[in-house]
Amino acid sequence: MVIELLKFQVDPNLRETFIQKDAEIWTTALAKYPGFLSKEVWINPNNPSEVTFIIRWATREQWQAISEADLVAIDRKFAQALGNNFQMIESAEYQVRKFPHP
Repeated sequence: MVIELLKFQVDPNLRETFIQKDAEIWTTALAKYPGFLSKEVWINPNNPSEVTFIIRWATREQWQAISEADLVAIDRKFAQALGNNFQMIESAEYQVRKFPHP
């Protein structure tokens, strides 16, 4: 399993709208692709402008198979819904470490 971590800085007054529109647009779109497993939204109790998404993919290959054209189209739709009220501040990839069973 591969974890995609995306961290955003969002106007605190628009945080809930940001999360809702992300679920409606991004999560709905990504869920249609093979390999998408789940998505969590993390909010920072000490920083109301910070929103982190944790997206789980079955394999890196399935995640990376999403076409650039599809990503651009989804991103355009999301930006139209929200304007420029957010900024990605971190993007990372992690692999889930599997330990052998004894």
